Parts: sequence; structure tokens; C-alpha cells
Amino acid sequence: MTSDIYRRLQERLDGYSVGFPATESGVEIEILKRLFTPGEAELFLSLSPAVETPEAIAARLGRDAGETAAQLEDMASRGLLFRLRKNDTVKYGATAFIHGIFEFQLPRMDAGLAELMMRYFDEGLDRALISVKGAFIRTIPVSQSVSPELRVASLDDAAAILRGADTIVVTDCVCRKAKDMAGGSCGAPMEVCFMFGSMGQFYLDNGMGRLVGADEAIDIVARAQAAGLVTQPSTSQNPNGMCNCCGDCCGVLASIKKDPRPADLVFSNHYSEVDAESCIACGDCVDSCPMEAIVMSGEGPAVIREERCIGCGVCVTRCPVGAIALREKPAEKRREMPKNALEQMTLMLKERGRL
Repeated sequence: MTSDIYRRLQERLDGYSVGFPATESGVEIEILKRLFTPGEAELFLSLSPAVETPEAIAARLGRDAGETAAQLEDMASRGLLFRLRKNDTVKYGATAFIHGIFEFQLPRMDAGLAELMMRYFDEGLDRALISVKGAFIRTIPVSQSVSPELRVASLDDAAAILRGADTIVVTDCVCRKAKDMAGGSCGAPMEVCFMFGSMGQFYLDNGMGRLVGADEAIDIVARAQAAGLVTQPSTSQNPNGMCNCCGDCCGVLASIKKDPRPADLVFSNHYSEVDAESCIACGDCVDSCPMEAIVMSGEGPAVIREERCIGCGVCVTRCPVGAIALREKPAEKRREMPKNALEQMTLMLKERGRL
């Protein structure tokens, strides 16, 4: 039955990355039916994330090589598969829903898909994002929040990450675009997300972004941070991407914001601290915090709720009197980042109880 193929596809995607859980309403099946034909779903299920040439896939499946190559290219061009081009060789493989199929719909996002995605975030995908406990992306401090005496490691420095990246492609934020189409965007800058290396090349090949140099990328990050966005690269030490997110539109931040202890759900080496004597109780920091981690103590100073603070430093840049400072977490509260994408994927599956 046709419905069975989409349920099998959902279950396969649920085994990748942050998952693709089933919901009571079945909105996830509606999304898959909108994106995949039954034949495309069948072909996806015959693949794994390990990329293969069209000839190898066709031989394994007993299919015509030319027809298989054409279908694989068509699916990759519509963001349903990952494509890796190296010299004259092209390979294809299955990809996760996040990061993957959802983000790859950027050129094709419309109001209908946006509405389905907003429903799905509320009905199940938010809990899946929480379940990986910060192993998907991490928070690094806004550069202007870092005081001269606070030494920030290169892995926590957006400029250092960009200068070390191979092939930088900037693209629009798919979360903000979807939220905008659904009628609820925060209005923050749109072109603020980066992809590196082979993932960046995929975005470039599919017309989803433009190639930039490190200097322009750093300028884009500076403007995003000035707009109050949180810089989040992927968790691994050699990230394949970096986003600049808000607590309203970003699927990850909006999801962990629902939890009573967001600080436990992110990889972050910093936290904010208020100097009570300097605080003028203006409330600017309260309004700017993406995690609602700051409250006013009556007419007294602002108070940081440590269980909610993700160490982004946005509040530091918004304080008009410099009463908030970013502090480094003690060694026992720091988490070791995965060395590469494979370790990151393994960690996410362990956090989800899949390994």
C-alpha cells in the first residue's frame, strides 16, 4: 500500500540525526507525501548515507543505469538526496531530514510546506530536537560580548571558524523563511547561514546560496549578531555549517526554549553574570534574551537564571551600562565536542537511545 511506503520512509528518517518522529495527527506523513512520490520514497529507502555512483546503485538494484542516474539527479536537485561531486565522479546518498531535506527545500519553500513544518515542530519535531541534548549545534558567544580578559578558544570564535573553513557558502535561514511564510517571522536578517566544504558545494550546485570569502562572511556574522541573533555552528570540532539564529524562528532554539533547563541542552562554554551594583534595572537584557533567562527582581537588579542561560552573550551587548559580563564555565561543566561529523552523528544517536 502507498501509505506503507511513507511510513517506512518516516521510520528510516527517524533513525538519522535528530530523528523524524511519528505524531498523532500524521503531519509528518503529509510532509513526506508533499515531497516524495512513492517511487522516489522507494529509491530513497534503497540508499544509505554512504554515497554511491549511479552505476553502483543501478547494478545493486537491477535497474537501468541511465534511468537511475536521471532519477537520482532529479531527486538531488530537489533536495531529497545528497549529491557529492568530485572531479568527474558524482555520487548520491540518503540524507537526514534535519540537517538535510528540510533545509534543502529552501528554494521551494511555500506557504503550504511552511504551515506543515510549523505544525510538525509543535507536534513532535521539537521534542526530537531536545532529545539530542545539544549534540546537534552549539552556542558560541557574540564577539562583542567577549571582554579582553576572557580568552575564547578558536573553536568558540566565529571568525576563527570561518577563516579555517573550506568553501564558504552563505544562504538564507530556512527556519526564518518558513516562519515568514507562515506569518510569524521576527523580521531579523535572512541571509545569515553558512555551509562549508562538500555541504557548501551542494548548496552552491543547487542554487541555494552564494560563495563568499572569509572577510565577507565575518561581516555577515557581525551584522547578524548586532541584530541580536545567536551564532551556532554544528557541534563537531570541524563544523560543516554555522547558523545565526533567534529564539522565535529557529527550530532548535525555539524547541529548547520550551524546556525548563535550556542550559542543559546546549554545548556552551560560557554563561552571563550580572554586576548587581552596576545594574540600572532598565530591562533591556530581559527583552533581548532568546531563552528568557533573565528576570527583574522587583525594582532591583536583573537576575540571570543559570538553568536557562546558554552563554550566547546577546544580553552583554544590549546592556547600556556594561553591567553584564560573560564568564567561562568551570572545567567540570564543560562538554567535550565531537572531533568530526561521524562522532557527532554517533553522539546524537546515543543521546536518543538509538545506540
